[in-house]
Amino acid sequence: MTAQIIDGKALSAKLRADIATAAAALADRGHRPGLAVILVGDDPASAVYVRNKVKACEEAGFHSVLERYEASMSEAALLARIAALNADDSIHGILVQMPLPKHIDAGKVVEAISVAKDVDGYSVASAGELVAGLPGFRPCTPYGVMKMLESIGADLRGKHAVVIGRSATVGKPMALLLLAANATVTVCHSATPDLGHHVRQADIVVAAVGRRHIVTGDMVKPGAIVIDVGINRDDEGKLCGDVDFDTAKDVAGWISPVPGGVGPMTIAMLLQNTLESAQRKAG
Repeated sequence: MTAQIIDGKALSAKLRADIATAAAALADRGHRPGLAVILVGDDPASAVYVRNKVKACEEAGFHSVLERYEASMSEAALLARIAALNADDSIHGILVQMPLPKHIDAGKVVEAISVAKDVDGYSVASAGELVAGLPGFRPCTPYGVMKMLESIGADLRGKHAVVIGRSATVGKPMALLLLAANATVTVCHSATPDLGHHVRQADIVVAAVGRRHIVTGDMVKPGAIVIDVGINRDDEGKLCGDVDFDTAKDVAGWISPVPGGVGPMTIAMLLQNTLESAQRKAG
């Protein structure tokens, strides 16, 4: 048996087309969705991510603003820019690209963004809405994983999901979203002994720890759904995930590749969150 591929690239293209249609309808009513992206410093990877986000906005018919600043920008100046964007009615989402220079408190910056414009879903208020089951912005990567599971018709009710990783941006919200879908959830992390023992019991595995090939085929339950959130490099410098794709694909029922899996979905869900913010503002 070879696993069926969950094609995040194709799914994100479909979602982005639907988002563009909805954005055009909103723009006809005088409410064009707007996203502001702030980049501080000259981290090369960050510059690529930001460029992709701005390009995706333009393709969806959004109003997009890219603000680039020197690494020497003060924390006070950045907070002042966020305050101005919070008050700007043409902006429905604000994204500050991480990492920030060391002299800027990232937590303070995230909390300065209005919860109504926190389209990354990273603030304490957004996290609280997720925990409480209230409507709010879901962090884009776990939100994208849920859309991938939905796209293959996965019934999560009563299924055992194992999430590997406990970060505030992926692991924890991923576990909460799976719980909300009535899955039974186990969260594994760096202090978990015998990771394979837990993974072998999983109907759904979400690997989001950022360690190359931490999940191998002999750890996967036959027929399981395996979602790989990891972005790593192999010995030849090629992109690879947290899952050893070549061994896991012969056991799993469904599997997402790296690249072309979760990555494209993250940007699609950023657009979705920004669209939803504009729709709420438009009433």
